[in-house]
Amino acid sequence: MSNTVRFGVSIDENLLGEFDSFCEDRGYATRSEALRDLIRDALVAERGALEDATVVGSLTLVYDHHKSDLTQRLIAAQHDAHHLILATLHVHLDHHNCLEVLALHGKSGDVMTFADQLLAVKGVKHGKFVQTTSGKEFT
Repeated sequence: MSNTVRFGVSIDENLLGEFDSFCEDRGYATRSEALRDLIRDALVAERGALEDATVVGSLTLVYDHHKSDLTQRLIAAQHDAHHLILATLHVHLDHHNCLEVLALHGKSGDVMTFADQLLAVKGVKHGKFVQTTSGKEFT
């Protein structure tokens, strides 16, 4: 277990006011909690930018499953990258539109290449990859 360290921060009064509003809007009990989350987020992004870093994340796609062979192309790409996929969730939003969420794990470069590949498939209406941490890096 690590020790908690207190430190001072000099900050412009207006910026502090904005930060306090941010903390209140998000429901943080203290500035320290919000600051810890912002620091963790920055560290996750920086570490994940290293091509050989191990990352986890979720890839969300929305697409019309009636589009010619779109579903088959997405499934083929997923089978080719099965080693990166931990799990998938498929939701029928309406008669045409599907939401698919893939939990991914692997080397950053491989995961990002695969996510970009699926996001670029013609017929995908919207999608986003969100990188996070396995939690091992933080206590």
